[in-house]
Amino acid sequence: MKIINLIEDTQGTEGLHAEHGLSIYIETSRHKILVDTGASEKTWENAERLGVRPEEIDTVFLSHGHYDHSGGILSFSKINPNARICLHPSAGFAYYNLRDNREKYIGIDAEILQLPQCILLQAGYRVDEEISVFGDVTGRRKWPGSNLTLKRKEGNRFVQDSFDHEQYIVVEERGRKVLLSGCAHNGILNILDRYGELYGGRPDIVISGFHMMKKEPYDEKDIAVIRDIGEELSGMDTLFYTGHCTGMQAFHIMKESMGDQLQYMHAGDRIL
Repeated sequence: MKIINLIEDTQGTEGLHAEHGLSIYIETSRHKILVDTGASEKTWENAERLGVRPEEIDTVFLSHGHYDHSGGILSFSKINPNARICLHPSAGFAYYNLRDNREKYIGIDAEILQLPQCILLQAGYRVDEEISVFGDVTGRRKWPGSNLTLKRKEGNRFVQDSFDHEQYIVVEERGRKVLLSGCAHNGILNILDRYGELYGGRPDIVISGFHMMKKEPYDEKDIAVIRDIGEELSGMDTLFYTGHCTGMQAFHIMKESMGDQLQYMHAGDRIL
């Protein structure tokens, strides 16, 4: 199995773009897939420099309906009009960030839904013995407080986003299981709880942002929650790679208890 972070908020390899967003390339014996496409066509410029050929991708999975994970889809579709692009049925709804007295649209480009290669997946989809997708995470343990400004627009009103549009990809090869999540808006502990219900046990590797980043300083409660999550993850026999929306301060707080079990993934980093 080969896993490469094509783009992320921080530069890991000289000469690559770093941009707010995420795109992970995974190659198995049967598949070449992407989880998310970053925020723009810069993802494909990085891919070329990393020796990844977008025209050879067979499937793209969108982890959730936000621009920084879907912004490269339209340019990808011109490079590769044949790959399946798999979204949750709710991924195309109108999502906003309401903060600082402004309404910022953070959903996907509506043109994406018109692409003939787009497929809307229900939770519990399995491609084959290597690739499967799950959702329906309803737990709220240590749910990220930074979600509170994120809304879904329904008519003329805004409602709290429940993140039912998140989907999680499991890649299995030679007895090793890798769980990929874009931002873990539903909370990494709740996602792992749901994984355990469906697959049993824990994955060998988790690749995910943890959505702990904040513009304003963390208060004592924020720090306590982040520390608690790190301590619970440290008790699992799982290796975690994170970045993007986790935030460097949160990463270092979790690192205190997790040590080498937690690694930061930069743009261009090869995970496997």
